Parts: sequence; structure tokens; C-alpha cells
Amino acid sequence: MVEVVSRVAPSILHLDLDAFFASVEQLDDLGLRGRPVVVGGIGNRGVVAAASYEARAFGIHSAMPTARARRACPDAVFLPPRFEAYSARSAEVMAILRSVTPLVEPISLDEAFLDVEGAHRTFGTGPEIGAGLRARIKAETGLSASVGAATTKMLAKIASDLAKPDGLLVVEPGTELEVLHPLPVGRLWGVGPATRRRLDRFGVVTIGDLAAIPEDTLVRALGDASGRHLHALAWNRDDRAVEPHQEHKSIGHEETFARDRTDGAGLAADLGQMAARVAARLRAADRTARTIVLKVRFHDFTTITRSHTLPHPTALTVEIAATARALLDTVDLGTGIRLMGVSVSQLEEGAPVQGTLALDGPSDSARDDRRALDAALDGVRQRFGEGAVGAAGGRTRDRGSLWGPEEMKEAGE
Repeated sequence: MVEVVSRVAPSILHLDLDAFFASVEQLDDLGLRGRPVVVGGIGNRGVVAAASYEARAFGIHSAMPTARARRACPDAVFLPPRFEAYSARSAEVMAILRSVTPLVEPISLDEAFLDVEGAHRTFGTGPEIGAGLRARIKAETGLSASVGAATTKMLAKIASDLAKPDGLLVVEPGTELEVLHPLPVGRLWGVGPATRRRLDRFGVVTIGDLAAIPEDTLVRALGDASGRHLHALAWNRDDRAVEPHQEHKSIGHEETFARDRTDGAGLAADLGQMAARVAARLRAADRTARTIVLKVRFHDFTTITRSHTLPHPTALTVEIAATARALLDTVDLGTGIRLMGVSVSQLEEGAPVQGTLALDGPSDSARDDRRALDAALDGVRQRFGEGAVGAAGGRTRDRGSLWGPEEMKEAGE
């Protein structure tokens, strides 16, 4: 098998901010520097979103249950996430990246791909650009970043992981397979626990082991799409371009409660708070949505969703909240729920337009008033933080975790 490489220079970069959430907390509070810091759900059912390198020395890592992290390091500082602070720092970093090239594809708050092939004449080679970006980010934000430079997106991502923490790894053209094949097969995108179990039957340990298996054999073992995809990646065949205008398909927020909940009124109030956060993110992205989805997970981990599609797109907090609450009314709470969330999909561009409530809708003038109120509250939150204002009837809850599926993705390290 002959490797196919379309680029003659390592001009695709993957930049990943090191221990991002925890690093922001240490930057904002000098007393936390040098101490083990864990960010995530602080209740018994919470999970770790990020851990400083001081905390990682105790074996703490993202997605670990908070209770287990506390046992591993009782003296660590456990903090709930502050997404407004992380979003602000992320925006600073993304602005630095876009000052070099418009071809920036954010993957989450703390990582992005860059195509710098067109920036060589102005800023130098890919490795030189990567080194310069790391220095600028450190000087201008105080954050450290790891960068991988390669001829494909997959290998640039792997290289940045290998460069952590606070490093730069360049995979020169012609050496890709020398770097790739000795690595554990789990480094490849798409190799999760189920795929690993299937590959174990073939004695696959490294990416090189996978590459040695004929494509037809992988197709029979894993299915057509997965088999061909993994065979191509094992030979560094990845022709995906950096996509600067990649859009989110949905925006959501969910919470895992510290104890099972059956209080309908309290849950409805919580939905109002979740809807407010989702609607604010919609407006910040200059998007509207047509479909509102309620997610409920019961005490036995059974999970259901309920959805409603509005006749018109909306970004109004009151409309999203009212629809979510109407959906909650259709759910039998039974012996209790442990998780609840609200998300919106069928996103559209443009400023919020007139929407329609699931029940009796307000007048046009009332919608105008509510849009003005949302805009005013957005301004207050932007200036003073998300907790500065909340919906009437909101309560302080004993939360387990405080982020939704997209925010969990953003927390992955």
C-alpha cells in the first residue's frame, strides 16, 4: 500500500489549549496557581470537565466521576464551570488564530484546526506559524497551547495530543507512517470500546497492525463505512478540508441532579433557567430555531425525548421555555428523574423573528417587548456573568453537573 499525501508541507495545524477550564480558573485566581484544580459538577453525581496538571498527577481526568476525583485528591479545589469566562477567553484565542488565516475551524472552546498553506509568504512555514501562535497566545492571554502540524487533519490532531502539555510537534511529509503506525490503535478517530473489541479478534494493538489488515477484511468485520474509513486513516488518507464555516446543528443545556427529582413545579422552574441559557446562546450566534427538544433520564437510566416544532423560528426565552414546559407536562415523572435538558435544532440564520408559543401566543407588541427584555438581559449577563440575572421563580438547586452535550464536548481534553 502506497501512502497518498496531497500536501507537500505540514500546513494543517491543530491547536489545543492545555487544561483549558482549569487554566482559566488559575489565571483568574492567583491563589489557585500551582494547586490541583478540578472543574465540573461538584455534586455526588457530577463528572470532571477539566483538571489542572497538578490534579492530573493524582490520576484525575475529564469524564471521571467527581466523587472518585475527591477520593483521589481530597485537597484539590473543586469548582463549578463558568462558561461565560471560558467563552470570553476562547474568543480571544480564536481572534488570534484568525489574524493569521481565515481558514480556522473551531472544534470546541479550546481547540481548532487551521489551514495555513496560504499564509506561508506572510507568516512563514506551518511549524513557524504554530510556534508564533503559541507565543502570542501565551503573551496575550496567559494560556498555554499545544500544536500539531501535519499534512492531514487527523495526524495534526494526533500530533497536538502527543505534544501536550505546552508543546509543538511537527510531522514532516514522508514521515507520517513512521509516526502513525507505532501508536495505539485507539488514537484513531472512530475507534471506541466496541470497535476495539472487534479488532481484538485480529490481534490489533497498534495503528500499524490495523493497516496490515486488508480493507475487505475490515469491511466484513466492521461494516462498509467504518471499515473503509479506518483503513484509510491507518494509511494517513484523510482529505477533509478545514471548514471555517462549520455550523452547529443544535444548541442545548442539560443538568444531572444530585438526587432524583419528582417535583414538577421545581423542574418547570429549572427548565426556565435552562431555556434562558439556550436562548442566550442562540442569540449570541445570531441564530433562531424551530424545534425544541426536552430530554429526561429516569432513575433507572432510561432516557426519553419529547420534541415540538414551531411554525416559525424563534430565539425568545419565553417561547422556548413555554414549549419545554409544555413538553414536560406530557412526561410521567414516576419515581423520579436524575437528568433533564432542553435543546433546540433546525437552526436558521438571521435575527430572531416573530415566533409562536406552543400554547396561546402573545401579541406582536408583546413579542417586541420580550425581544427587548432578552437583549437587555443578555447585556447584563455579558457584563456581570451568567449568574447576574435569572428568570422569575428560579431556584438555587443542588446540581450534579452543569453542562449539556455540546459543553461536554467543549470540555474534552
